[in-house]
Amino acid sequence: MFFYESVSEGARISLDPATDPDINTNSVKDYQINPNPYFSLMVRVNSDGGKYPELSLEKLLDREEQRSHRLILTALDGGNPSKSATTAIEIFVRDANDNFPVFSKNEYTISVSENLPPGSSVLQVTATDKDEGINAEVNYYFRSTAQSTRHMFSLDEKTGTIKNNQPLDFEDTERYTMEVEARDGGGLSTQCKVIIEILDENDNDPEIIITSLSDEILEDSLPGMVVALFKTQDQDSGENGEVTCNLSRDIPFKIHSSSNNYYKLVTDGALDREHSPQYNVTITATDRGKPPLSSSTTITLHIADVNDNAPVFQQASYVVHVAENNPPGASIAQVSASDPDLGPNGRVSYSIVASDLEPRALASYVSVSAQSGVVFAQRAFDHEQLRAFELTLQARDQGSPALSANVSLRVLVGDRNDNAPRVLYPALGPDGSALFDTVPRAAQPGYLVTKVVAVDADSGHNAWLSYHVLQASEPGLFSLGLRTGEVRTARALGDRDAARQRLLVAVRDGGQPPLSATATLLLVFADSLQEALPDVSERQAPADPQAELQFYLVVALALISVLFLLAVILAVALRLRRSSSSTTWGCLRPGLCVKSGPVVPPNCSEGTLPYSYNLCVAHTGKTEFNFLKCNEQLSSGQDILLCNDSSGALIPLQDGHDLTAHPETFTQVSSTFVSSLIFY
Repeated sequence: MFFYESVSEGARISLDPATDPDINTNSVKDYQINPNPYFSLMVRVNSDGGKYPELSLEKLLDREEQRSHRLILTALDGGNPSKSATTAIEIFVRDANDNFPVFSKNEYTISVSENLPPGSSVLQVTATDKDEGINAEVNYYFRSTAQSTRHMFSLDEKTGTIKNNQPLDFEDTERYTMEVEARDGGGLSTQCKVIIEILDENDNDPEIIITSLSDEILEDSLPGMVVALFKTQDQDSGENGEVTCNLSRDIPFKIHSSSNNYYKLVTDGALDREHSPQYNVTITATDRGKPPLSSSTTITLHIADVNDNAPVFQQASYVVHVAENNPPGASIAQVSASDPDLGPNGRVSYSIVASDLEPRALASYVSVSAQSGVVFAQRAFDHEQLRAFELTLQARDQGSPALSANVSLRVLVGDRNDNAPRVLYPALGPDGSALFDTVPRAAQPGYLVTKVVAVDADSGHNAWLSYHVLQASEPGLFSLGLRTGEVRTARALGDRDAARQRLLVAVRDGGQPPLSATATLLLVFADSLQEALPDVSERQAPADPQAELQFYLVVALALISVLFLLAVILAVALRLRRSSSSTTWGCLRPGLCVKSGPVVPPNCSEGTLPYSYNLCVAHTGKTEFNFLKCNEQLSSGQDILLCNDSSGALIPLQDGHDLTAHPETFTQVSSTFVSSLIFY
């Protein structure tokens, strides 16, 4: 630092202030210098509260006496304990530059808009110095100015022009105060104050601050219920900071202003969670600036469920078809109901509350799953016993109080072909035998003889009956109506036709597979009942052809067994005989074996026609029996008849053939006996 010797007593020079990052009382509080006769220290308090040291000349300097002065500057803070810092000041005495720069104003004040672009010229300060040469060259510097201000503005050292380095913001700082020092080439300086005021512009959007918000709102809340609290703020001033609020349309909410810039959001209509489970409410805040600025915020309001909806079935009523003979435990239907409520309010259970069945029988017929609504059959249904029944099912939610809905379920039991036809007519007699009907001998073709009447407990095609002839003693004599069961004469009774006729009729239903029943018709051609009785009583036809055949087979087997036993006894007796003479058991005559047509016994009854086996036998004298082979081959289906005369010899039925003349026709066998049996 330099002092000219021409400087008068009392002159002051500002020193650089000390900096302390602490604030308030812990910041810089005082300055001190070491005692000396030439200089004293003054502390100046600036308008911003800052303390700046100034060095004051107390005694004129004399360079020839002392060329320099060394001072120690100490800065003290206000903390406890107090902290300090020191710096050395070297003062050099020069020859006189006895004129200080002088500003055109001691204080500069200017107002600028906060929208001023960065780099714009804000103000220019000017200082003059009456000295000449280097002592008159003035440079400008910021002195005693806050660091934030120096960061916001720049000062041209040569011209004194002040420019803004960054955008200005009224809401951040309304006024900037700084000191500008003008220093000449001789080191003399002077200061002036510069005040820059920032003018507000509508450059800030309003802000919406939510202070309270309900997590959930019950859907049965009454209008006027408070659901949110919020406030607005705008950093602009005047009309630029005055704010109004509004909501989006078509929502059941509105805004009430409670105090300055404080608002309430309340319900303004009925809420329905099933229709709108949540609302996105947009609040818009608008200021009164020109042009106005606005901002919006959206809050989500969740609607809590209450049990206000009863279950609803998917159908107004249900009809199901179940075939009879279903397996017990099978699923026959399922009902489904929905409830738009949530949680227990929407959880549905099912039950049977009414039925047209007896209450005690209901549980044995059907049951329903409470969770799934599946209806199960508890037993096999029988179409013939129960063709349809109706249930009333209830769906109930788990809310409090619980809500419910009912629906009807009609179960139609379908038919299966599980019943054979039952013949009502002709009926059997008390002893189980078939009754008979009489037919006039003069009945013409188409005469209605009788009618087979049958019923089937099934329904539909399963009960559609058809009638068929299985057996007839005289085919072609009668006709049977396929659908009516009417028995009519197909032709007139012939001379060779038996007076007693038998028909075996089958009655079939239309099921798949079909079931059937049989009926036996005994028809007697007679003009009166007295005429018909002898034919009927002479021989009753067997009720069952199969049973009749079995009976004959048993009788035949018994006869064969007896004859075989007799043959064995006879053979043993013959071997014991010692007679040397041969005895002929029978005589053979020509034509023993002949061709003949079938012979029907005269007194045959209905049933299986009689049939016979006819064989010729002879004895050779060697206790052996020989079969005789016929001299002509008999065609298939021809009968051989055996007849006896009064002498007991075998008598041929036709002359002209002598079997003894053809010994090659005899075939010797080891059998002891062969007999001829005729079965009827």
